Amino acid sequence: MNWENVDGVLTVSFDPLFTTALAALFYVIGVSLKRRLNFLSRFCFPAAVIGGLLMDLIVLVFHQHGGMMIKFAPTLQSPMMLAFFTTVGIGGSLRLLKKGGRALIVYLCVCWALAVFQNAFGAGLANALGIHPTLGVMAGAVSLGGGHAAAAAFGPMAEAVGVAGAHAVAVASATFGQIAGGILGGPLATWLINRHKGRISASRDDLYREQQGEGKKAELSDSFDLVKMLALVLILMALGSAASGWFNHQAKEVWNWKNFSLPDYLGAMFVAVIFRSFNDGLKLVRIHERAVGMIAGVSLGLFLTMATMTLRIWDLYDLTLPLISILVLQSLTILLIAAFLLFHLLGGDYEAAVMCSGFVGHSLGATSNAVSNMGAVCERYGVFSYKAFLIVPLCGAVLIDLVGIPNIVWFINFLAGK
Repeated sequence: MNWENVDGVLTVSFDPLFTTALAALFYVIGVSLKRRLNFLSRFCFPAAVIGGLLMDLIVLVFHQHGGMMIKFAPTLQSPMMLAFFTTVGIGGSLRLLKKGGRALIVYLCVCWALAVFQNAFGAGLANALGIHPTLGVMAGAVSLGGGHAAAAAFGPMAEAVGVAGAHAVAVASATFGQIAGGILGGPLATWLINRHKGRISASRDDLYREQQGEGKKAELSDSFDLVKMLALVLILMALGSAASGWFNHQAKEVWNWKNFSLPDYLGAMFVAVIFRSFNDGLKLVRIHERAVGMIAGVSLGLFLTMATMTLRIWDLYDLTLPLISILVLQSLTILLIAAFLLFHLLGGDYEAAVMCSGFVGHSLGATSNAVSNMGAVCERYGVFSYKAFLIVPLCGAVLIDLVGIPNIVWFINFLAGK
């Protein structure tokens, strides 16, 4: 932890260890609040979001009234995300992914359509409200579908073609979206499940069922079982990260896909899926499901809390009433699409509701929101959907960009002269 005076403002910078310690503390607080306040559990509010937002509010108070800036160093956020998605891959298989083929296509097509709609809808609303239509794009797929990374990339691009304030609007809109995406997805899934009263079950292949049966006979016996599974997760994480790096190099340098990037966590997830598929047949490693579940729970809780607690809530001050109106209408539209279109296209069952909560998460915020929402729903109903955790991040973090990025570039260039 470092204390210094920056431009007359006391700035406290937490190192990675202190940041992780605070994330763990506020995750525990989030879990405790969720257990004590029944409505938080009933409507599937993620504990990590509860704890992270509480930390955000404390930072906001110091920023506004204490004359102090607090900075975090979430260095372990990416490794924790890698670890979680690796455990998802270990729980899945190529057979299970193949079973989800139709759902993947349906989900992806809706994501692509939404990416175009968000920009057209945002630009149209901005024009009707008397502000530059490109600012509507900043409050559309740039910030809501793309999150802070896309806001940082496309905000300066819009300003370079003459749209003043585009960067600030994009960043503030991304902050709004990440908060809204983390809050709305769980309650929507709860409403869908209660309204349609379907059976609470999830897709699993036969081999997975067999290994689950074996796992009940072989509970976690000692810490060595946990260490073995941790070693397996770390090895698959490293291989997956290397695979993503190789793939991205090939995509950009050989195939000339300049705007394509495969996140490390998806590479790790697919390496784990491939390993699990081979391991089911060859029986190379005995999978201790309880140990893998413990690793998944810890990594998910920490990385999501860190992702939430590093939001800069004061960025929302850059939003004017017209922009807030656009963001609220975008949010309502996404909820309607998820509830009355996507849910039914995906089959109208429990897994469809889980995927809809993820859809709301990444369509408003980021992949971390999607994972947080789906995790909270699965925890609430006690059934984990590997199909949802395989499909939603793949579509929401990677495949959507095949349409989403060219669509954003076109809208910015087309509207720049208006």
